[in-house]
Amino acid sequence: MPLVRISVFHEMAAERRLKIAAAVYDAMRSTLGIPEGDRFIVLSAHSQDELIVDPHFMHVQRTSEFVLVHVTLRRGRSIETKQSFYKEAARLLEVRADISPDNILVALTDNDSADWSFAKGEAQYVLNPPVAVQTQRHLVVRNETGDRS
Repeated sequence: MPLVRISVFHEMAAERRLKIAAAVYDAMRSTLGIPEGDRFIVLSAHSQDELIVDPHFMHVQRTSEFVLVHVTLRRGRSIETKQSFYKEAARLLEVRADISPDNILVALTDNDSADWSFAKGEAQYVLNPPVAVQTQRHLVVRNETGDRS
């Protein structure tokens, strides 16, 4: 159930923007366990004065092909899983949209099941959580009490 926000500079062609969105979605599917069809992406194009990016921070070479990917998703994924996502997203963006890995910044924000309403003013994952959410909630509770999971 992630919500993805992708920001690029407005010079980037619309066709390429769609390739970027598809690459990010496919990377989430293959590494983060996102179900088929769970695709909610906001893709925004900005002028140079609306998207301000240091071209050399962290010793890389960013250009006007910079892509910012911000994913909000439920808490519970390991560091290894997140690193796998970063790597796969960079790989797919390079292969499918010809985006240099230096031009890709990914930020993940974790939250809880109660922080999502998919429609009707209800927190569906609280009222009727899918099995995966129930299992994850059980593991988090056990870990907070010091039990092994």
